[in-house]
Amino acid sequence: MYGAILGDMVGSVYEWHNIKTKNFPLLREGCRFTDDSVMTIAVAEALMDSLGENEADHKAALVKSMQKWGLRYPNAGYGGRFSEWLLASNPRPYYSWGNGSAMRVSSAGWLYDTLEETLEKAKWTAEVTHNHPEGIRGAQAVAAAIYLARTNRSKAEIKAYIMDRFFYDLNRTCNQIRPKYKFDVSCQGSVPEAIIAFLEGEDLTDAIRNAVSLGGDSDTIACITGAVGEAFWGFHSGEVTARDIDRRLPDGMIAVLERFTEYRKAD
Repeated sequence: MYGAILGDMVGSVYEWHNIKTKNFPLLREGCRFTDDSVMTIAVAEALMDSLGENEADHKAALVKSMQKWGLRYPNAGYGGRFSEWLLASNPRPYYSWGNGSAMRVSSAGWLYDTLEETLEKAKWTAEVTHNHPEGIRGAQAVAAAIYLARTNRSKAEIKAYIMDRFFYDLNRTCNQIRPKYKFDVSCQGSVPEAIIAFLEGEDLTDAIRNAVSLGGDSDTIACITGAVGEAFWGFHSGEVTARDIDRRLPDGMIAVLERFTEYRKAD
């Protein structure tokens, strides 16, 4: 999940100050975690806590963890409707098609042995809030891309599967997207762009630079790109290390990341 959090941090300073270039310092002063990282941690914790349990138990764990982490970091940049959901005594899904379902799903791409189970669990992580078909589709597409990347599928295979299964148009380039691309928080208007940024990347950080250079909701797009990129290349970079990320995270988040890493090693 370090790739997702790195993407979030890198994009955090450009979300409201978009740049249309790849020429920028990767982790500059002011780079920080946002709601993307908080909810990535929350979902990972919930999925690890509910492994082997049924749908209702998974969703209960997701709601509990997301509210806990969201209320712990209330100023991380949540959308208005999600902020209301965090404070609700009986939170219900609100038919959202926003990209919040896609930016938080990365752990689902790692925790399961089959693509079918990955898609099922990704759907559940979306449905606690984003039960619109587009919100579910976005989460499943990202989780599927991560699963395929970590199981040694080629970029061509990942692209073909995502296009065939989710009907996203990935036959565009970053250079074609960049000039007119604007802020778009929908899954359908940001998940394909994030995957294209990965497909064009030469390595993890190059892919994240692609994502940020598109503009728009840069922290979320880069978070998604980084999540898929880490699954494909691993967390290898000459520019940044896991310790650079840890220095910008509170101890509680680091503990979840360490637990997740240990789980993956045991698996």
